Amino acid sequence: MTTTRDVVGVGFGPGNLGLAIAMSEYDDADQNSPPLDTVFLERRHTFGWHPGMLLPGTNMQISFLKDLVTQRNPRSRFTFVNYLVEKDRLTGFINRQTFTPERVEFADYLSWVADHVAADVRYGRNVIGVEQVDPHDADAPAGARFRVVTTLDDGSVETYFSRTVVVALGLRERLPEWADRPELTESGRVFHNHRFLDHLDALRADIAGSEFLVVGGGQSAAEAIDYLYTRGAGVTSTFHGYGFAPADDSPFANQVFDPSAVDDFYAASEDVRADLLNRHRYTNYSCVEPQLLTTLHDHHYRESVTGQSRLHLRRSTAVTSASVTDQGRVQVELYDRIHRTHDTVTVDAVVCATGFTSPGVDGISSIGDTCVVGRDHQAVVDGTRIAGLFVQGASQGTHGLGATLLSNIAIRAGELRSAIISELAQPEPAESELAASGRGGQHRSHSGM
Repeated sequence: MTTTRDVVGVGFGPGNLGLAIAMSEYDDADQNSPPLDTVFLERRHTFGWHPGMLLPGTNMQISFLKDLVTQRNPRSRFTFVNYLVEKDRLTGFINRQTFTPERVEFADYLSWVADHVAADVRYGRNVIGVEQVDPHDADAPAGARFRVVTTLDDGSVETYFSRTVVVALGLRERLPEWADRPELTESGRVFHNHRFLDHLDALRADIAGSEFLVVGGGQSAAEAIDYLYTRGAGVTSTFHGYGFAPADDSPFANQVFDPSAVDDFYAASEDVRADLLNRHRYTNYSCVEPQLLTTLHDHHYRESVTGQSRLHLRRSTAVTSASVTDQGRVQVELYDRIHRTHDTVTVDAVVCATGFTSPGVDGISSIGDTCVVGRDHQAVVDGTRIAGLFVQGASQGTHGLGATLLSNIAIRAGELRSAIISELAQPEPAESELAASGRGGQHRSHSGM
């Protein structure tokens, strides 16, 4: 018999993993109420956090105290500190004398939480549709507000009904227009840095002696340059600035990621929000941590001493086009924006460290066309609040720079838990209200999660 879940989570990355902790701790604390019936649906077959970006020696850009739970509940068993205790590495980590774990260790922490949190997670479920249930739908179970449709690897379809839905699709790769063409992406020679290590393995060629073009001026680009260069590759780097910019992680600048900053940002006018995003962009975007900047400059300077020439920095230069040659290499047209000149480089592969977008409900929702996120993380679609539909991420324009980052997951998870519990306590809306919100309509298939 089909039942109506209290909560269906779409995606099981760090956002909904933090929510799973918050929900499990609520269930443990409230002994007078039955546990909430929650299920999480994840496209991948196992938990993973950016495995293609776990370069050796790369560090997190946030404190370990900004884990999935500490700022909300520092006594939780799912803190990073308790993870260290469970792994018998607390003393060793203390001896490192740092607030920032290596990325591979934080990824292991996230996997440890996913393995131990009390959550019903269905892996291998590719969500293709989230829609509101028509109140006259005889096939829907009692109390259902949403229908969530998934496909499995064998082509079969599963449908889940729920009273609330939390969509947390994470981030999507953003490729420049010149690179987002099948003849390039399908060649395996032009790729986004999100799966950097995977693509390097697929090239089946030694890095040493190979030639790469790295496009972008941020942390990911700098890490890719350093990784390739130190393994003997020739690297050409193109970026729009005159030089790489340092990341601003000073105490006052970091306050833009404080939990209280979300309220300030949400209360501000649209023009003030845009101004704040621009003023503080170097806390996260198009910037590089100072230590890595020094390393890259040392590489570059050392070549001027030794006469080697494997690192070519092309300042204020844009890529205008690219094509795969008959020899299987990539020919790239470059435009020097300062001298207004064009030239060509031919490389074995192109790495696009060109950022990400946050999809919100794009690609899976048939509820409406335009979705924004309210302060309580509920979706407002085409100007109408959709009771019970929550969205994580996709709210940088209204909630600030921390919306798509790890910084505020702990606090946001608590806010979502409170909003969900409040929503579940509400009486079912009248049919006239359902009709006004646009509930119903035909299901549309969409790709991806």
